[in-house]
Formats: sequence, C-alpha cells, structure tokens
Amino acid sequence: MKNTTFAKTNKKSPRLGFGSWQLGNTEFWGYMSFDDGIKLVKEAAQQGITFFDTAPGYAAGMSETIIGEALSGQKDNIIINTKIGHMADGSIDYSVSSLEEQVYESLERLQLPMIDSVLLHNPDMDILTNETEHFEELQRLKEEGFIKSYGVSIDTYEEFEAVLENVNVDTIEILFNVFFQSCIPLFKKAKEKGITLIAKVPLDSGWLTGKYHKDSEFEGIRSRWDIETIEQRAFLVDKLKKITNDQCLTKYTMGFILSFPEIDVVIPGIKSKEQLAEHIKNLDYQLPDDIKAEFIKLYDKHIKDDPLVW
Repeated sequence: MKNTTFAKTNKKSPRLGFGSWQLGNTEFWGYMSFDDGIKLVKEAAQQGITFFDTAPGYAAGMSETIIGEALSGQKDNIIINTKIGHMADGSIDYSVSSLEEQVYESLERLQLPMIDSVLLHNPDMDILTNETEHFEELQRLKEEGFIKSYGVSIDTYEEFEAVLENVNVDTIEILFNVFFQSCIPLFKKAKEKGITLIAKVPLDSGWLTGKYHKDSEFEGIRSRWDIETIEQRAFLVDKLKKITNDQCLTKYTMGFILSFPEIDVVIPGIKSKEQLAEHIKNLDYQLPDDIKAEFIKLYDKHIKDDPLVW
C-alpha cells in the first residue's frame, strides 16, 4: 500500500484510512457490539491500516473508546484523527473556552497523552473565516503538547474556500466523492499550502457501492432520504453501472477519489472484515482515465447545477 506522511505528525499512513462513525453506533448504523468493534479495529491495524478517524459524537463517545481500547499499547505507529464541537452527550459546543476540556475528554477515551489530529467538526462560517479565536486556542493546545496538528471537517466548496483564504490549518477533511465533486478546483491550492486532505463520505453512505436501488428500504441514518432523493440517486447509480459495465461500484468510486493525488487519505466507514478486505484489495486499483472522465461528465450533466442533498 502506498504511504503518505500525515500533517505535522511525521507518521506514515496508507491512503486508505478507517472511518469509525459506525463503531458501536446502533442508533444510526445497525448493531455492532463493543467486542465486535474492538476486533474489527484490531484487524484493520493488523492489515496495515494506521489512520483512524473518529469523534466524540460518534455513538456517544463509544467510537473513541473502542479505538482507544483496541489500539492500546501500539499507538506509536497509529494516527488518530478526532473531531470536536459535537459532544458525546449529543450537545453541540463550539465555545472557545470548551475546546481544551473537549480535547481532555477525547484523550481519556482514546487512552492517549497526545492526539495526532484534532478537527473542528463542521463549525460555523464565522469560525472558518477566522472571525473568532478558535484557531488561536488550537495552536495553544498544539504548542502545549496536547495535539500534534489541527484543522476542520467541512462539506462544501464555500467552506473549503473560506478556510483556504482565511486560516492556516494542518488538515482539512472534506466531503468528496463521485456525487460531490465541487471541491476539486481547490485541491491544488490546498496542497500548495501544505494541507493534508482527507476525503470523507467516499461511498455516499453506501450508494456508491452499487448495492442500493430505487426500491431499497432504509433504516438508521439512511432513513433521512425522501422518495425524490432516493429516485435521484438510483438514477445516477444506474448511470455509473452502465459506465463501468459492473454492478459493484466500490473499486471504481474509491478509485475515482484516489485518482486525485492531492487526496492523502480516504476514510470509508468499515463495518465488517469482508468490507475491510475488499477495500484493501482495491487500494492499488487505478481507475482508467476514460472512466474517470465519464464520472466527471456525469457530475457536470446531472449534479453540478442540481446538487444532491447529503
């Protein structure tokens, strides 16, 4: 697996990371026991995955706790990226005065003396335009040895542009996949500034695996989609299957993201050893240029002027 150096940590990571919103998250992602989560994280580490993305708001802190327990004693070669602002109790708190305590709580759950990367979890625009003291506080926490690097987790082109123009950060985690391509024009500028880029929601909550269709029934977090949204995505998935001449889309849609050299790490949510094995098998797949061009054409024709709702 090709490695990349993550942010200011001097640690190496394959471009495949481990998204962990699903760990212990029965409410949104179906049943997964604490022990099953431990086993899955350990298996990922054994298979060479070193980057783990988490947050206090994932399963009321359980995601961080599982990662902390599973990787106890082997974190010298592990990169843990967590996000603050969305609290373990379900509340949201972006107050500058709370950031240190939030970091302390994550340190405890993760069983760490220092966190490799801390991101503000979808903060408001006034924070992204640096009208507040959030980044000064994160810099202080970095200088005092509580965190090694910091940045933001965001969703839109407008947010991405605001950060690049107003803030000096180490890392940006951005919503990017075949259905969400608006951020591509800003990749070059981010890399010129030395920012590590993480691609989140790479499979559009499962749609870009090819397993869903217009008659699929959804539970948990996926129940947010209305009929119109489901039909729109189903139409696009059918188009992708015709482009690839394949019913299984994962290697193509992951390959699309990894075809952009500016992307350092991509973090699919992994729920089973089978999914883990599939992602590892596909990591070195190189998407043909003609398929990549067709994916971009599909976006330009059907999505660019009528964006999907995540």
